Amino acid sequence: MSASMIESLRNRLETVIALARLLDRVEHSRASVGAEQYRALVQQLQLALAQDLPIEAVNAVLNAYPAAAELYENMHYAQSGLSRSPLDRSVGSELLASQVLAKAAQRV
Repeated sequence: MSASMIESLRNRLETVIALARLLDRVEHSRASVGAEQYRALVQQLQLALAQDLPIEAVNAVLNAYPAAAELYENMHYAQSGLSRSPLDRSVGSELLASQVLAKAAQRV
């Protein structure tokens, strides 16, 4: 890999890390953030995560920043479901969704 390719990869990873860190800070902040600002941050992180990056590096970032991990999981839900969530939480979510749908069907 050439020096310029390594530098490009480093820059992309640094961007992902900075955006993931910022999203976590926003998620845990007591200060309110405007919807447009939040949406812009999420969209930037989505674009950064969609780039060709080494999966080991992506996993390290996602393990360090839970809000980014949730976003990444949502981005790939159609292909892999709740693959990053603990199994018991995933099963609980599926069970709750089934119960809500069953109640809604009874009302019709």
